[in-house]
Amino acid sequence: MPRFLSLIRIDEQDHPIKYATPEFGERMGALLEEITKAGVMQETAGLTPTSDGTRLTWSGGRISATDGPFTESKEVVGGYAILQAKDKAEALEWTRRFLEVHDEHMTVTAEVREITEG
Repeated sequence: MPRFLSLIRIDEQDHPIKYATPEFGERMGALLEEITKAGVMQETAGLTPTSDGTRLTWSGGRISATDGPFTESKEVVGGYAILQAKDKAEALEWTRRFLEVHDEHMTVTAEVREITEG
């Protein structure tokens, strides 16, 4: 069964979690329990802010390192999920449900891509 990576993109300067209601946490917990019991969720996590990150770039035969924050990036990857689904349509449906759990005043984007295996 194929696996998919769902990249959760947020505006780090206006992080949606700072506007979260208690009901948001309850809805998210229920969805995560359901998707885990369904055997779809393999792994999920949030990421530390870009101010804690370092970018490594290979260019011109050399590696350079740039410490965060990365101010040129308005939208950043704030978390991820690895889903094992029968097809892309199922992975998109679970991701759609994840987005719908968020309060309507939040802005969150998810990019779903199949993981190349083997």
